[in-house]
Amino acid sequence: MTQNTAIDVENLYILMSSKKPLLICVVGPTAIGKTALAIEIARAFSTEIVSADSRQFFQEMNIGTAVPSVEELALVPHHFIQQISITENYSVGDFERDALQTLDTLFKKKDVAVMVGGSGLYVDAVVKGLDTFPEVPSEIRNQLTKELEENGLEALQKELEKVDPTYYKTIDFQNPRRITRALEIYRTTGNPYSTYIRSKPAARNFNTIYIGIRADRKIIYDRINQRVDIMMDHGLLNEAEKLYEHRDLNALQTVGYRELFQYFDGAFSLAEAVSEIKKNTRRFAKRQLTWLRKNEAIHWIDFPVHVSEVITQIKAKNTL
Repeated sequence: MTQNTAIDVENLYILMSSKKPLLICVVGPTAIGKTALAIEIARAFSTEIVSADSRQFFQEMNIGTAVPSVEELALVPHHFIQQISITENYSVGDFERDALQTLDTLFKKKDVAVMVGGSGLYVDAVVKGLDTFPEVPSEIRNQLTKELEENGLEALQKELEKVDPTYYKTIDFQNPRRITRALEIYRTTGNPYSTYIRSKPAARNFNTIYIGIRADRKIIYDRINQRVDIMMDHGLLNEAEKLYEHRDLNALQTVGYRELFQYFDGAFSLAEAVSEIKKNTRRFAKRQLTWLRKNEAIHWIDFPVHVSEVITQIKAKNTL
């Protein structure tokens, strides 16, 4: 991406006639360059970035979550980067509350803010609001926990794929918490989890523009493979080894760590573990795109992108 592209932002501010501030959401599959683009947009508008990547919330997870570098963090103020420990419980509802509070503060001094991240659910929670789900009886939750321990994740994956294929296609099906949560709702109500997903966005005091980065599958997969190799070169194996004793925590049910934990357990050779990381990251990227394609408000631009092009698309898409 061109670093010194001249950007004319004056016309964008003129377009913002409603006086409501603007949240620019940069979305797309993993390893496509969202962080770099978000930083350049934020610099252009002299504003700050709210990270909506749930894997980057945790202090102990650095290399395997592709946290922005020290140099990148110095360019633009970031929020929600490594702000909690892996031992803390932090839900999407917690993030929605905290991110909205952060945006309220930002919009008192800025007309524009940038949100970036690969966690579609977390972006949607801030922009559209979380869905309202029924209470789950403790006996159903306990039964699913027991089934997970006794029968393994695969049995629950198959059940969810059968009863709610729509939701199954969009989530990280290697994440036991996502699987069991969806089955909790189904077993409680008899209705698929996906039917409770909000159809009407919650009222917000800001307008939103989505900019999505897309590329051919080969480009995405090549960038993923390269990123995994770079992570390994930068010490991902050592980072995973330090976290191994905490491997059962929900935060560590994450691609890149799970596979190396299996290597430590003797299930894979190191080469096989790295290959699994690449494969599962590619699958994760596919699920990200499946989730994002549901959002017709996203304006897609092709990789590689230039900041000036993005600003042009923002102007074209802005209907304030």
